[in-house]
Amino acid sequence: MITINGEAKINLTLDILGKRPDGYHEVSMVMQSVSLYDTLQLERIPEGIELSIDVPWLKADDKNLAYRAAALLLAHSRVQGGVRIHLTKRIPMAAGLAGGSADAAAVLRGVNALYELGLSVDELCELAGRLGSDIPFCVRGGTMLATGRGEVLRRLPPVPAFWVVLAKPPISVSTAWAYQHYDAEGAERHPDNDAMCRALAAGSREELAPLLCNVLESVTIKQYPVIAAYKEQMMQQGVLASMMSGSGPTVFGLLETREAAERLAAALREKTDADVFVCHTTQEDYV
Repeated sequence: MITINGEAKINLTLDILGKRPDGYHEVSMVMQSVSLYDTLQLERIPEGIELSIDVPWLKADDKNLAYRAAALLLAHSRVQGGVRIHLTKRIPMAAGLAGGSADAAAVLRGVNALYELGLSVDELCELAGRLGSDIPFCVRGGTMLATGRGEVLRRLPPVPAFWVVLAKPPISVSTAWAYQHYDAEGAERHPDNDAMCRALAAGSREELAPLLCNVLESVTIKQYPVIAAYKEQMMQQGVLASMMSGSGPTVFGLLETREAAERLAAALREKTDADVFVCHTTQEDYV
């Protein structure tokens, strides 16, 4: 048996450049892994895939990304055997944090290790891209510029270390819904990813903070004003920057110290009905 974690992500930037002929959107975004994670235990079994999850309402069938990742890799590598997976969820679902993608990426890495398949990270990312646009990033982790539909990755200088407070309101947002509505509404401000890359190269929190930008805020906040309220509360509490991650609805704040993060989390738990998590930025060593 092996145990492997799948880390959540936040977006430091998210831009949509247009619709692609294949129906996906062309994106350009800086993605960052954080220390909030799901845990997966994997063990060999003679055949098949057995998936169990500690969240009763979450389906553990062949529609689940973790199941699909196992099926894809076992078939691709013609493995004579199966895998039993137990998933412990901590990353909230439909939250803009890539929880399902993190699980799928962890399964790809885990089955590769469990059966000593020897696939490279590039090979795992190619398989990951067949399952979902965020999964290649979740295989690699760290700080990345993601382009194409999200699967074309370029490693960036590590983000300056931040403590991160995540606040997820008691709503769920469909990524497909957000992108569909963005097509009609557009956004007033777009990220400057070149400037963000320069700020990362300089290792400057002060340069980085004002560059956070997510065009999907213009869509999701109109439907769920609570997101803007969370951002305002975080800014009033002195965060360096606050933004919605992905298609939402989770809002994050960046802080320099754990003490400041814990104070903000306590205030949010007292004043809102959000699920609140304290974590920090990470740099994966699986490169």
